Amino acid sequence: MKSVLVKPDPKFDLVLEREIDVPVSLIWKAWTTPEHLKHWFCPRPWTVTQCEIDLRPGGAFRTVMRSPEGQEFPNVGCYLEIAENERLIFTDALLPGFRPAAEPFFTAVLELHPLGADRTRYVATAIHGSEDTRKRHEDMGFFDGWATVATQMTEYIKAGFKPVS
Repeated sequence: MKSVLVKPDPKFDLVLEREIDVPVSLIWKAWTTPEHLKHWFCPRPWTVTQCEIDLRPGGAFRTVMRSPEGQEFPNVGCYLEIAENERLIFTDALLPGFRPAAEPFFTAVLELHPLGADRTRYVATAIHGSEDTRKRHEDMGFFDGWATVATQMTEYIKAGFKPVS
């Protein structure tokens, strides 16, 4: 069953939409396999040093991102919805097991729509609880960062799931 989401509100939400010339199934694999996600999930020269995916509602979605200076930034949240090859919804407002987080930032909705056999309409929405949080995320580089990551993911998939330098 697909969840019913309200239309994104530009005061609270950020949306990145693009057409990607790889099939939905490969994007799904890149997003749901830790060994793959680690290669593209943050803009280079940043890296993902750890990734845990427990792909079920309430399951963990954890990453640790490392800056070029060596600082590590852990991110932990949980999945709310998994609709294979269609939609992933995860949040840092809740920890694994649906435990409330102390400092929630956003909920992410990834939607994948096939455009024939080898193309996908890719929609990533970041839902925020306040205008201030949305603005902070935008100022952090949401549009450039998430667009770069989508490009890196596409390159990684086209390279046959081998790291691209």
